[in-house]
Amino acid sequence: MSDQSDTPPVVPVVHRGPREEPTRIVTRGVDRIFWWSVRLLVIGLALSALLWVLGKGWSLILPLLLGILLSAVLWPLAQVLRAVLPRSVAAIVSLLLLVGAVVGIFAALIPNVAGQAQEISTSAVAGLNTLQDYVSGPPLNLGDSQINDLVDRGVAELQASAVNIAGGVVAGASSVGSGVITALLVLVLSFFLLADGDRFLPWSRRWLDENSHRHAVALGSRIWVAIRGYIVSQATVALVDAVFIGIGLAIVGVPLALPLAVLIFFAAFIPIVGAVASGAIAVLIALVTLGWVQALIVLAIVLAVQQIEGNVLQPFLVGKSLALHPAVVIGAVTVGGTLFNITGAFLAVPVAAIITVILRYVHHELVPGEPENPQEVERSNRRRRRVGTPDEETPETPAQS
Repeated sequence: MSDQSDTPPVVPVVHRGPREEPTRIVTRGVDRIFWWSVRLLVIGLALSALLWVLGKGWSLILPLLLGILLSAVLWPLAQVLRAVLPRSVAAIVSLLLLVGAVVGIFAALIPNVAGQAQEISTSAVAGLNTLQDYVSGPPLNLGDSQINDLVDRGVAELQASAVNIAGGVVAGASSVGSGVITALLVLVLSFFLLADGDRFLPWSRRWLDENSHRHAVALGSRIWVAIRGYIVSQATVALVDAVFIGIGLAIVGVPLALPLAVLIFFAAFIPIVGAVASGAIAVLIALVTLGWVQALIVLAIVLAVQQIEGNVLQPFLVGKSLALHPAVVIGAVTVGGTLFNITGAFLAVPVAAIITVILRYVHHELVPGEPENPQEVERSNRRRRRVGTPDEETPETPAQS
């Protein structure tokens, strides 16, 4: 009897099916590409239709969005006032306090601007004279006649485009009128939201079934939390920017330090773009009025504060409340600014946050086993690993008797 090690191993026989023809593989691939192209085309048409509807109804959608943001700002104050006042009166008092604060800020800024306007204009003229002396010397060596020719050419261009300038003035006047109407609509909508905003979701039970009402309440609550989180966190970031940059401008001696600080505060609500634009204005005023050394100091102050904002405040506050990637924020601001100008850039991040909340909720409902906000779960796990849970601790060895 032979040894078992001499027995050759048994190789399993794999029965392969008939080989598929190459033409059939290519046909199936073309069919998949075709149907995916159809799906993408339908999605593109739907997005185009949505943008068209938004463009047509923008005069109504804009006051509604601004009213929601304004009511999110005033909601804590209205809640405090409700303890001693009726709902409607608390909403009116909250709006009156906001209007009074805005009017008071502008009343304090106008004398400041008017008092330093002469100083800025004098410094601007001196700066232009310095620039003229520079271009008339080496290496440009432009004579007075050439400089005058350039000035005359610029004046001629302005005169040639006088019609366009007049049309722009008329359009600006109509925009002011439209802005006043929009502001009134925002105040009216904010009043109703502050007075009865917490009743809207319970009222929806009258028109929705139980399951739809559950989804409406869950989504409405999440969207409201996201909007309030964005407003509070972004206001904190804007206040830090305005205070520290304003203090730096005052120390350097830049004119209009207080108005520039207010401008920086409001511009900070347009993420990334607003901070860059307001900082550039502060540096330009320092350059015109004080010189390039002070302008470089102001630039260093602005960059230092923006680094603190971008690396500490934005990730900790705004990123924690919205959980949006910086690329999403930049893309949203770019698209919003391109489609709807400065208003679109201002509303881009809250709208992106609302869309993100809706998509996360839908995904969580479709796949209940996955967390609704993976970034929050990851942060919680990191904190748990950093602190250490009782389960992770090594048990003590019992003493030997």
